Amino acid sequence: MNLYICAQTEKYRILMKELLTKYEDKAPEIVFHWKDSETEAEGWAVINSLRGGAAGGGTRMRKGLNENEVLSLAKTMEIKFTVSGPAIGGAKSGINFDPKDPRKQAVLERWYKAVSPLLKSYYGTGGDLNVDEINEVIPITESCGVWHPQEGVFNGHFQPTEADKINRIGQLRHGVIKVIENTDYTPDVLRKFTVADMCTGFGVAESIRHYYNVYGGDVKGKKAIIQGFGNVGSAAAFYLAKMGVKIIGILDIGGGLINEDGFSFEEIKELFLTKEGNSLKSTDMLSFEEANAQFWNLGAEILAPCAASRLIQKDQIDSLVEHGLEVISSGANVPFADKEIFFGPIMEYADEKVSLIPDFIANCGMARVFAYFMERKVMMTDEAIFNDISITIKNAIQKTYENNNDKKHISSVAYEIALKELL
Repeated sequence: MNLYICAQTEKYRILMKELLTKYEDKAPEIVFHWKDSETEAEGWAVINSLRGGAAGGGTRMRKGLNENEVLSLAKTMEIKFTVSGPAIGGAKSGINFDPKDPRKQAVLERWYKAVSPLLKSYYGTGGDLNVDEINEVIPITESCGVWHPQEGVFNGHFQPTEADKINRIGQLRHGVIKVIENTDYTPDVLRKFTVADMCTGFGVAESIRHYYNVYGGDVKGKKAIIQGFGNVGSAAAFYLAKMGVKIIGILDIGGGLINEDGFSFEEIKELFLTKEGNSLKSTDMLSFEEANAQFWNLGAEILAPCAASRLIQKDQIDSLVEHGLEVISSGANVPFADKEIFFGPIMEYADEKVSLIPDFIANCGMARVFAYFMERKVMMTDEAIFNDISITIKNAIQKTYENNNDKKHISSVAYEIALKELL
């Protein structure tokens, strides 16, 4: 029986690799290249395909970003849409510029003015790394004459009547910035956290809960470590702690916290509420070097990598596995330090050693929120919005399980399912 399972798993892996190579090698349909007239900023909008008449993907900014990074993220978005919907192509915008530079706002204004014809026609965007959906993307695109950053998806894919488009864009506008009122979904009602603030981290936590429900086990009492404490990592930690998971380590760019007995839910909530911007803040913080030396050896059963892309090394996977790791839920896009677009050797190694929930399932929360609000008329309650994310992720994990119920090789099976839909 074990030999049969191994043979089936190897067959899945080989087929997935063939599909992945074909998908990676296919050139994107549109590459828009921009150079700012007033600064050294340079940007790219990569549209992998206009599947379904449109494409979607957020806008990120970081110093050192290049076209290849934007291309890989555009292809990732296309795979993500096979889970979250709608059935459109993947895209991404990226700007090579220091987000801490005081000229950032003016750079974004010129960027969105340049890409506004795409945003009116067939491309929908949103926030991403160092670019805020609510405070930057929406107001700047509106000033460029774009009704909503997702207007291109409405026009290219849904092709609604003018009245229907107005209604649905209104629903989308209200829904993404909706202040969460239900105490099940927010750490503090008075602080007015929005759906956009919490939905991605919620999805990461739910992917772990659904993994144990589908593949066997109980998430309550499991020990978890969180890499990155920005929007995604802090929200994932909050929801996991609410489920009864013991958070035993948090590693952020400026330092970390270790508690081998597990932080209480109240302590995690307080850490969430006392973040400094998107950074962990505590009087008990260890230096990054001290925390990093302990983090990978703590005996966690759950890892939620929610920091920047391409950080996790093979030796860190070995340490985690040696100390009892069971599941990784990828809050970050491509969290492994591979140069390949998707399924590089470190990711493949992790997929063979533990249960690895891929990013396009684990962190699809924001994409699903957009898709949900684009539908004709939906419930606008917190419960309805967050339950829709949870069900979407549960269905994707269940579908993967039904194709191959091995606790390992989850990512390779999930990729095969997605790529068959796209190729």
